[in-house]
Amino acid sequence: MEFRPQIIAFLCNWCSYTGADLAGTSRMVYKSNIRSIRVMCSGRIEITFVLNAFLKGADGVLLCGCHPGDCHYQEGNYRCLRRYLLLQKYITQMGIESERLKLEWISASEGKQFADLVNSFTESIAELGPSKVKKTMTLSTENK
Repeated sequence: MEFRPQIIAFLCNWCSYTGADLAGTSRMVYKSNIRSIRVMCSGRIEITFVLNAFLKGADGVLLCGCHPGDCHYQEGNYRCLRRYLLLQKYITQMGIESERLKLEWISASEGKQFADLVNSFTESIAELGPSKVKKTMTLSTENK
């Protein structure tokens, strides 16, 4: 059976989600194993959102926001960048490969870039194989 990674994407409403919508309406081909969650701003993506995604079985998590300087809420994408850098260190300490978390800036007009990002990220996660977090969590709950 071929491994199909489960990827959660947190997309800001104003740029990244609109870029993803453009990719879809333009009928651009990209992998279908991504699940998008729209947030008003990438700065609203809490650390717990990402950790819960991994704990609930995501093989990869993608964070997307407006390009630096273009945030509709002034500094939200900078807040997202700070959290991303913190998360990179934290998930590595938890035993999750840092490549399973990615941050990209996608504007509303960058549908092709979004499709390319999804395809390349999905391929990277497929090469890494299934996340060990869900398996570890399943084993620890079965022992109780």
